[in-house]
Amino acid sequence: MLFEIPHEITDYLAELDAFIGAEIRPLEAADDNARFFDHRREHARTDWDRGGLPRAEWEALLAEMRRRADAAGHYRFAIPAEYGGRDGSNLAMAVIRHHLAAKGLGLHNDLQNESSIVGNLVQVLMLRDFGTEAQKRDFIPPMLAGDIRWAFGLTEEAHGSDATHMETRAVPEVRKGVPGWRIDGEKMWITGSHVATHVMTFARTSGEDGRARGITCFIVPTDAPGLRIGEYLWTFNMPTDHPRLRYDGVWVPETAILGLLDEGLAVAQHFVHENRIRQAASSVGAAQYCIDEAVEYAKARKPFGKPLAVNQAIQFPLVELATEAEMLRLLIWKTAAEMDTMSKPEVALRLSDKVSMCNYRANRLVCQAADFAMQVHGGIGYSRHKPFEHIYRHHRRYRITEGSEEIQMRKVAGHLFGFMGG
Repeated sequence: MLFEIPHEITDYLAELDAFIGAEIRPLEAADDNARFFDHRREHARTDWDRGGLPRAEWEALLAEMRRRADAAGHYRFAIPAEYGGRDGSNLAMAVIRHHLAAKGLGLHNDLQNESSIVGNLVQVLMLRDFGTEAQKRDFIPPMLAGDIRWAFGLTEEAHGSDATHMETRAVPEVRKGVPGWRIDGEKMWITGSHVATHVMTFARTSGEDGRARGITCFIVPTDAPGLRIGEYLWTFNMPTDHPRLRYDGVWVPETAILGLLDEGLAVAQHFVHENRIRQAASSVGAAQYCIDEAVEYAKARKPFGKPLAVNQAIQFPLVELATEAEMLRLLIWKTAAEMDTMSKPEVALRLSDKVSMCNYRANRLVCQAADFAMQVHGGIGYSRHKPFEHIYRHHRRYRITEGSEEIQMRKVAGHLFGFMGG
């Protein structure tokens, strides 16, 4: 059986490359914007005097990149045509994300910010599938224009992987004759809160701790009385935009519910498989970049009068990494292509284990590849004058945040041993 990427996808990669060359590379080179990608990158991106938040100049550059990509018709590729997109398939997005990540660091695809010329517009699809007509009208156009930005408020300090035990609570309360909900609790690691206009806030509205049913998603404005943004937690890879949030009597009307009452986890899980397969593709792409750079350096570097590449201590680890990258890439393509033939419920039932296989192995692979690329390059590899430390520090997060390795392995085991559908 021969698996080939459809020509319309490979043709589109060439179109993206031309756009990067014409629009993005010149922008990256202008006004010393190189400082955001060379050895100065962490300092250039981080406003140390403002709690470690992203510098305004860095975020303005990302916004300009997105504006140019949107004007050229690339940014909305993955979303439906009715919203200006191209109905991009899961296979196309996986191939694109791998292709862009394999180019290395650059403005075209800065994974640290989940920012790319081909956007991963999760909330638009959530609104399409769960929003009321009024919510779609009020949020989708300004969201695509960049005037509205949502943060995702699920995780709590005491409850990470298991959201069913969350302590944030919402109870019915009428204010000024308007029925609504009062929310009390805390959230943690709520990325993008410094620029968010709203937070998708998940709170228990009924039922007992540990039950999936009884959690509801609320669209909470960040200027709502009683909502406070706390400490921005510094991370392995800076800058940080991951704070704690506190809800003290925050009130929203009933119209702020996204999806069905008590069925909020369906909203939270809505995009998980598409997001994980795309992120797996990005990790393999970044791993391939590290492998390729290590191979080229090993051929050029000649300590003791001969290339590093003649040593089996260099060859064999790179053979192992290249082999796993090849196998994972093909599994990702196959899984993404199968996802395109199924509804979301079917994917959850029949392919969830394969998506988890792709994701946890890809996230592990990129860390291994970046680490060994550092080793091959020696002292310069350990320095910030090479991108490997940045790649490692960034992708290390996905072994925790994109559904931890252990949680994804448990999902695979559930399918393997018959503990869940599959």
